[in-house]
Amino acid sequence: MDTPLASEGLRQFRAPQTSLGDVDAASAARLIAATSDLALVLGPDGVIEDVAVGSRELEAEECGRWVGRRWIETVTPESREKIEALLRNASSDKDRLWRQVNHPLPTGPDLPILYSAVDFGHNGRIVAVGRDLRGVAALQRKLVDAQAAMEREYAHLRSAETRYRLLFQIASEAVLVVDAATRRVSEANPAATELVAAAGPLPGRPLAQLFAPESAGALEDLLTSARSAGRSDEARLRLADGREATASASVFRQDRVTHFLLRLSPPAGAAGALAASRRRVLRVVERLPDAIVVTDSDRRILTANAAFLDLVQLATEEQARGEPLDRWLGRSSVDCNVLAASVREHGAVKRFGTVVQGEYGLVEDVEVSAVLAPETDDSYYGFAIRPTGPRPMATIGTGAPELPHSVAQMKELVGRVSLKELVRETTDVIEKLCIEAALDLTGDNRASAAEMLGLSRQSFYAKLRRHGLGDLDHED
Repeated sequence: MDTPLASEGLRQFRAPQTSLGDVDAASAARLIAATSDLALVLGPDGVIEDVAVGSRELEAEECGRWVGRRWIETVTPESREKIEALLRNASSDKDRLWRQVNHPLPTGPDLPILYSAVDFGHNGRIVAVGRDLRGVAALQRKLVDAQAAMEREYAHLRSAETRYRLLFQIASEAVLVVDAATRRVSEANPAATELVAAAGPLPGRPLAQLFAPESAGALEDLLTSARSAGRSDEARLRLADGREATASASVFRQDRVTHFLLRLSPPAGAAGALAASRRRVLRVVERLPDAIVVTDSDRRILTANAAFLDLVQLATEEQARGEPLDRWLGRSSVDCNVLAASVREHGAVKRFGTVVQGEYGLVEDVEVSAVLAPETDDSYYGFAIRPTGPRPMATIGTGAPELPHSVAQMKELVGRVSLKELVRETTDVIEKLCIEAALDLTGDNRASAAEMLGLSRQSFYAKLRRHGLGDLDHED
């Protein structure tokens, strides 16, 4: 605490020779001792010749022992430059310096003194007057401690608010904070938004809009009971969409404003039964022999059951989570693209034939059923994948499945025509069957069918003309 005081800014005695001319040394000593906590008389060489103490606290520190020692030797090392500056400035009339220096004490902390030095008389003596700063230091420490305590309390408050916000957001019970004066919703957690199924945000909306008109009286009774008793009993209310909910309310004050804390839940037993039903469904899905996969809108896997992991030769669900389903499902990415497009268009697809390719090369024929589950912010795909295995060859005989007409004709040609001609005929039949299957899978989308078969569009149209499939006059 170094404070230079400009002498021009202070009022000086106008005629000190006249007004103080008859002051003797004893009177001057009493004056100096009375106006300071500690006064030192220094010789020209800076040696302390006399000490005056103006308080009982300093008297206990035995400052009189400094007599005969140089002033600079009684302070701590970092204060010695300040002592030298005070001695140099003692004879200056321009600026009066005040410097805080610290005296080391045998026990306890250092003694802080605020000094100013003035030359006295014509023999080079200097008088240093000091003020004890321990009271100021104590106040500063209290201020720092108070600030630290405030910071700690503020940190605790922020931590508590964070925990409150987190619990408020993740709580499964619907909670509304309502302004008691305006009856408007101040805050609502996600569970409340889902329960009341309101369009748009809830904060700012009148509470009465969330309930059916016939429940207005019961709602008002509930809030009145909470205001008078601090909390209310449970009451059955009807929501705006006609569903029933069990409600209870309590009162709290924040920033001199009264609020209601309104808790809503489905009727007793309904929520528990629903949760138990969902748990049973999840357990069944997990144990189904058919592979079940849920993906996001980009077809990246969110969850999968054990049957799917076995099908694609994975050990844990973590290996599949986040990976694209196309990595294992389909002969190429075209299969999944066609499947996803059909699901988006129709909402669901049944028995889509394709293959699953495992991590270690296993390829298996499968049938896929898929469904689109729309959500507020995103959509999810659900896939049920059933292995079909190798299909048994058709046999001729009573009760045997009827072969396709073209295949039956080819069988009759065996022994009548050469193998070369039979192979050419067989190739044409298989080619036609593949084109018909591709058109059927893609919903007669010729561009997608050509991509699925790995053909250019021109080659695909040429084969359509060759086999007489579709009306191509409008394509020309």
